[in-house]
Amino acid sequence: MVAVRSVARQAEARRPACPSQSLAPDDLLHWHRTMLLARVISERIWLLNRLGKVHLAVTCQGHEAAQIGSAAALRAGVDICVPYYRDLAVMLMLGMTPRTIMLNAFARRDDPNSGGRQMPAHWSWPERKVLTTSSPVATQIPHAVGMALAAKLRGQDSCAIVYFGDGATSQGDFHEAVNFAAIHQLPVVFFCENNGLAISVPYPLQSATPTIAEKAAAYGIPGVRVEGHNVLAVYDATFQALERARRGEGPTLVDAVVPRLTPHTSNDDESRYRPAEEREQARIHDPLAWFSRYLKDKGYLNDVQEQSELQDVKDEVEEATEHAEESPDPHPAQLFTHLFAGNGRTP
Repeated sequence: MVAVRSVARQAEARRPACPSQSLAPDDLLHWHRTMLLARVISERIWLLNRLGKVHLAVTCQGHEAAQIGSAAALRAGVDICVPYYRDLAVMLMLGMTPRTIMLNAFARRDDPNSGGRQMPAHWSWPERKVLTTSSPVATQIPHAVGMALAAKLRGQDSCAIVYFGDGATSQGDFHEAVNFAAIHQLPVVFFCENNGLAISVPYPLQSATPTIAEKAAAYGIPGVRVEGHNVLAVYDATFQALERARRGEGPTLVDAVVPRLTPHTSNDDESRYRPAEEREQARIHDPLAWFSRYLKDKGYLNDVQEQSELQDVKDEVEEATEHAEESPDPHPAQLFTHLFAGNGRTP
């Protein structure tokens, strides 16, 4: 713990004042609307799964502030983003629309992520430097480090950020990637959305260290622990980590502690391992409720505006759902396209 504090103090001395203090009210209101949008989309996809219309629902409920605050610190199309399957709000902040999210959920031909070929919520957007990922836990972390290495070797002004859950920090991929990035001082931010559950396994059964942030000390890099329901705190922590990377000072591990407000996925029954009291306790830290109170205290938002905004968001999601549901499926003749050499010919 002494080493963690020492590294953190050294990094703190070089950090600028909290950048969130210079944000305009319109910026904060945009974040609030995006947070609402992510929540409504998540709820709608969950309902569609229960209706048998989409195959899998992976929600970001409880993670919205961590995702929005961190993504807001990125330069879209310049910095490299390697998300994981829960990062719906990250993609919205980078510019993906409810229509494209729903096309992905329905696995339609016009899904820009994969044309309906990937699993739901496996994001991809080359134009915005979003690297597609696969389902195995933590495998995206070395990929992000490789992208950061390539950017450094090419002299490009790009940082990489890679997202993962707390369960990923128990995988070898995580440790190998952080070690390599630390040795070579690569411009990468390791962003852990720590909801304390690796599907059904609580954090004390995953790791012997009290926090994820202190794992950074083993590799000689800063570890920053932040309240993940506080979008402003997350923005500040991520902004500072990215600035540090751009100065050539290497990687940072951000440990954003967030509540998980839903089961792991629509295929999970969390009542088998998570007491009802614990689930209710998590709602105390609902990031949407926290940010709403903050904006109202500042005088940037009132109840009437919030209800109007919520209705606008629901209408937008309804239109996106109808559009996706009416869109065509991928054509069967294209089944092997992008899978085998030979321009899509059947092997």
